[in-house]
Amino acid sequence: MAKTVLVVDDSASMRQIVSAVLIEAGYEVVTADDGASAMTLLDGRPLHLAICDVEMPHIDGMAFVAHMKQQPAYRFVPVIMLTTLWSDERKMQGRAVGAKAWFVKPFDPPKMLAAVARFILP
Repeated sequence: MAKTVLVVDDSASMRQIVSAVLIEAGYEVVTADDGASAMTLLDGRPLHLAICDVEMPHIDGMAFVAHMKQQPAYRFVPVIMLTTLWSDERKMQGRAVGAKAWFVKPFDPPKMLAAVARFILP
């Protein structure tokens, strides 16, 4: 059974690119266009990893990840932040809310897939 990855990004093209890379590698993908719509996907479905943008309307990536980590069913789901923001301060904020890795757009698909394989729960 394929592992499911949640991709959260307000850019439709970025969601499509990340989804295509993951699907090609054999993962199932669910997507959301911001943190608010991603929260509706925390409905008990199995998620094995999340890839999340930081700057999004409504609810940003940091707030979404913090919310997700408070949900018992999703507390241990690894998170990779994928963003244009790369300052050390933002990376520390991401780690504080539970992110395991930080990729800057544009991303290198093989490196992203290596991180997904490393962090995804068995």
